[in-house]
Amino acid sequence: MNKAFVKDTEPIEDIEEEEVASLLPAGSRNYITPGGHARLMDEFLWLMNKERPQVTATVSWAAGNGDRSENGDYIYGKKRLREIDRRIRFLTKRLDMAEVVDPAMPREDEARIFFGATVTFANPEGEEKTVSIVGVDEIDTAKGYISWISPMARALIKAREGDVVTLHAPGGIEELEILEVKYRTIPMGPFAQG
Repeated sequence: MNKAFVKDTEPIEDIEEEEVASLLPAGSRNYITPGGHARLMDEFLWLMNKERPQVTATVSWAAGNGDRSENGDYIYGKKRLREIDRRIRFLTKRLDMAEVVDPAMPREDEARIFFGATVTFANPEGEEKTVSIVGVDEIDTAKGYISWISPMARALIKAREGDVVTLHAPGGIEELEILEVKYRTIPMGPFAQG
């Protein structure tokens, strides 16, 4: 078969810089906790120093085996390299924009809610919930980590213990009573390789 009719690569579905920036409000900083920053950096280093060299070696070996059009190792490897490179570009952009804020650092007003606060609140039914306000790259709803740009965090920010805030969420309007505000190190856990 003529090489001119063989599709050697698939279309690249790239994340544009505008899309990366659009996750944050215009003109805002990419606030992140020290644990979140360390996890992004661990992923970046793992991709650069471990996974990318391994995949590059596999692609190089597969390319030397002849016909690339039906070589699964070559085709999959090239696709995986594009995914790795896309993620590396994304992480580079996020790390460059990052402003690390340590929630454990002392503050003038420990009862007021800002980035990094761990907040316990109650809804009108008396159900209590605890959330930690973290960066957009650290969201983990199972652990109660919410983004500082989420509707809930926006309702809570700048309030104090004892205040009642109004949450305007897609599910409707809800009144939340703030029971406790703490500033502590927010555990992120290590980057899961692979």
